[in-house]
Amino acid sequence: MKILFVASEVTPFAKTGGLADVASALPKTLKTLGHDVRIMMPFYSVVERGGVAVRKGRKSASVMVDGVEKKGFLRQASLGEIPVYLIENKEYFAREELYGTPSGDYPDNAQRFSFFCRCVLELLKKMDFRPDIIHCHDWQTALIPHYLKHERKNDPFFTRTGVIFTIHNLAYQGLFPKEELATMGLSKECFNIDGLEFYGKVNLLKGGILSADLVTTVSEAYCREIQTPEMGCGLHGVLQTRKDDLVGILNGLDYEEWNPAMDREIMKNYSHASLSGKMVDKIGLQRLVGLASAPEIPVFGMVSRMVAQKGFDLIAELLPVIAKAPMQLVLLGNGEERYVKAFNDIKAAGARNIAFTSGFDHSLAPKIYAGSDMFLMPSFFEPCGLGQLIAMRYGTVPVVRRTGGLADSVFDPRDNDKTPNGFVFDEYSAEALWEAINRAVTAYQDKAFWKKLMRRGMSSDYSWQNSVHKYLELYRKALLRKGGEA
Repeated sequence: MKILFVASEVTPFAKTGGLADVASALPKTLKTLGHDVRIMMPFYSVVERGGVAVRKGRKSASVMVDGVEKKGFLRQASLGEIPVYLIENKEYFAREELYGTPSGDYPDNAQRFSFFCRCVLELLKKMDFRPDIIHCHDWQTALIPHYLKHERKNDPFFTRTGVIFTIHNLAYQGLFPKEELATMGLSKECFNIDGLEFYGKVNLLKGGILSADLVTTVSEAYCREIQTPEMGCGLHGVLQTRKDDLVGILNGLDYEEWNPAMDREIMKNYSHASLSGKMVDKIGLQRLVGLASAPEIPVFGMVSRMVAQKGFDLIAELLPVIAKAPMQLVLLGNGEERYVKAFNDIKAAGARNIAFTSGFDHSLAPKIYAGSDMFLMPSFFEPCGLGQLIAMRYGTVPVVRRTGGLADSVFDPRDNDKTPNGFVFDEYSAEALWEAINRAVTAYQDKAFWKKLMRRGMSSDYSWQNSVHKYLELYRKALLRKGGEA
């Protein structure tokens, strides 16, 4: 099949979260199966700064934004053997950040990404590349299915093209004032309850959900959760109308990138067969972050955005208790100031068993995954989560809340129907989290049991090889609906 991925970020070109990893790893896996896979994304300043080899293309497209003609120029790079097409427009994409600054989103994001979506469709025609499937991701690309269903429904070029739309995080919806309809070149007719209207605003994610042939999200549990009033972010009713076309597929992990036997960033390599190197990584991590070098003390690691979604209300509440407990906590992250302050305050108060590194350090992250004994993810909600999958790959036992992709991948010794590989709590409370932490610390004393947990996580197959075939089934289903060959 000819498959086009359209995403606003792709590793290693530009990344703010897990979307970029998926938009890189899934195409690579599809390519190994013999499909003609290509990627389109904006040409941000960060791509140039990253030193990626980018070639100028000869194609360009002109689209109207707010009644003014804007040009998008095609550039090309490569992700292994996969062509990556970058759409250049300095006015929209030559900026420090992808979506906004710490003070808020860019005020013209509606224009930026409607321009991008229109350019994608125009440039496909200019290139004469007619995909069997266009796979769109999140609100930034949600106008592509909308344009194809409404504005271009009679365009013969796209008649047999199926559209898949993936929701990576329902909380981010692309909400804009209704006045932006005109700037995006959208008809007023689509501003109604069965279209893009959402409590008086334009909701681009809603448009993608309603217009795509099939809709996916990034775990089976999250797929169920988002159809409820509690977790549906106001769109549960819309998602229920598409329930027959809505599928949850757990994200995979790039096992070439995350491999403790080959990782050059960690202190000492180790494997499922030989775990001895992990202790070297543990002591090395303790020294690196300024904690006491003590092999017997359990080390809990976190690599996370410091936001409420990730359970930092619970962590902040427990910090005084953790500071007095026979354990160590290593955090790498950045985010909301109140959480950063809580960690800085506990350190200033003299806590010697808590290490906090603000920001994101690409070299430190794998050292935390390798050097920790347990990995904390007490998320309020978690569409998929890659942290727990990486942790298990590195023999680090996850302690998580039962939600979304965490519920689909981590199983507690108390879950009688599953083989245990971690520790899970249900109630979103500091008490429930602390109870799970204590159960993990107790289990850590039983070295034979702990090694079984470690090895079980390391031998689990959460690679893309499992999920890719589920996506291929959906691609074929979408193609058949269009009357194409599957």
